[in-house]
Amino acid sequence: MARPAASHTAGPRTAVVGGGVVGLLTAWQLRLTGHAVTVIDPDPGAAASYAAAGMLAPISEVQYGQQELWNLMTASRTEYPEFVSTLERAVSTPSGYRENGTLLVAADPGDRAAVADLVAVQQGHGMEVSPLTSSALRRQEPALRPGLAKAWSVPADHQVNPRQLIRCVTQGLNAALETSDFPDAGPPAAWVARRATRVETTRQGGLHIHYDDAATDNFSSAVLVPGLGYGQIAGVPEHHALDLRPVHGDVVRLRVRNEQLARGEEQLLSATVRARVGGRSVYLVPRGSDDPLEPRGLVIGASSREDGMVGTHTGSVAELLEDAAAVLPAVREMELVEITTRARPGTPDDRPYLGVAAGGAPVVISTGYHRHGILLAPLAARLGAALLNGDSFTDKDEQYLGACALTR
Repeated sequence: MARPAASHTAGPRTAVVGGGVVGLLTAWQLRLTGHAVTVIDPDPGAAASYAAAGMLAPISEVQYGQQELWNLMTASRTEYPEFVSTLERAVSTPSGYRENGTLLVAADPGDRAAVADLVAVQQGHGMEVSPLTSSALRRQEPALRPGLAKAWSVPADHQVNPRQLIRCVTQGLNAALETSDFPDAGPPAAWVARRATRVETTRQGGLHIHYDDAATDNFSSAVLVPGLGYGQIAGVPEHHALDLRPVHGDVVRLRVRNEQLARGEEQLLSATVRARVGGRSVYLVPRGSDDPLEPRGLVIGASSREDGMVGTHTGSVAELLEDAAAVLPAVREMELVEITTRARPGTPDDRPYLGVAAGGAPVVISTGYHRHGILLAPLAARLGAALLNGDSFTDKDEQYLGACALTR
């Protein structure tokens, strides 16, 4: 936990452009390695991270032909517990990290073959995916609809509440860290509630950043983590054109009512459920009763649209609720809390872009995390900070960086 008095020597003055989960965790990692960090974002945590359900599910997320992406997701999932432990040592705010496992569910016989084929791929790569009998499924999750075609257990896929994680890391960035616990840490972060419009190098080897209100500032270095805003920044990004596209997703948040719970119950679901219903995919992510922001919440998602519609798509929301209720009938009686729509930065191969800008600019570019940003955040933060610090890398880290190369 943070203590009142601590003294930190300011290291390099570093800008982190973008305040989503990846940006904030990168800022935290940079602070731990001595940087005087400034986070530049008009509304930190309000873009794609705000809508995300927070599944840490490399096994459940795996798709055909995505081995390199799966390697990234698995590595980052492995880093989550230690990353969260370090963060929670610094603050009093819980991180929202929850180890509750995942179930893969085929609603009907027509869905069973498709899910079974994917399970075979997962098991062929050594992933821990185990079939459940109907009775075992009923014992574990009695609220699920009886007669579901098939289910598999994925015990290593967990979750984090991104909104709570943002609160936690923000407190860590602002805290007066005790030097006995964090001897190399830089000072508390500064915050600039503006949008960066231009990042350019100076003759002295630093950076000059322009804001949308015509103000400017100088920094020693920067990490650009602006998501889809990358293409709106002039200067250094213009020399590193990236293939990003908006992929919109609609997400529904519900709350379990007290009347729906039996005596002693705190939630209707214990595990996250990823289901295939009539050929469509839906996930149900239960929040615990002790979740500070979404107690007894249930997050249902997510559509994936490239129709250019920025607002919420009614048909997509209707399908999500219909499919969720087909798996968990109690959905029909829950309280509707929120429907959120955000655009995620997609790439042609679903892998992010992470690397050092060419030409000697002290800039790391980190974007294109699509729907895996929450899962990939610890790995992206560690590698992004290490790139800026000029650290050496293991062979594995070199492979991860190769998979995320800016010029692939």
